[in-house]
Amino acid sequence: MQTTKVLKARKRIALIAHDHKKAELIEWAIYNKTVLSRHELYATGTTGKLIEEALDVSVRKLLSGPLGGDQQIGALVAEGLLDVIIFFWDPMEALPHDPDIKALLRLGVVWNIPVACNRASADFLLTSPLMHQDYEVILPDYTQYTNRKV
Repeated sequence: MQTTKVLKARKRIALIAHDHKKAELIEWAIYNKTVLSRHELYATGTTGKLIEEALDVSVRKLLSGPLGGDQQIGALVAEGLLDVIIFFWDPMEALPHDPDIKALLRLGVVWNIPVACNRASADFLLTSPLMHQDYEVILPDYTQYTNRKV
């Protein structure tokens, strides 16, 4: 039996960026202000403040990534409270919270939600017709895993 959930036309979008990618994300967000303003925005710490100021829209701001914000976003994904992750991450710099980032991206895959990790994938995601309508996501069946003998 397949389980699904509906991502509504008004998506709940997490916006995250490493320090060296914040300017790029803000520039991208300003360019896409009209589209982003139709959705509910979430962000980690400083990124959320910068987006809120640049777009003059409300952003639900969580903790800074290294202080637990990445894990807060991951928890929202696991609870089914986020629909999309846009994370401009810096592949050239190792960061102390790399395990948190890997866990966050893993949860996006686990719960089958759209994830963009750079400007090109974010552009494709944001301009998809599916981004602006209800979309039925097929959820993976984890009953065998949850019912396993430990």
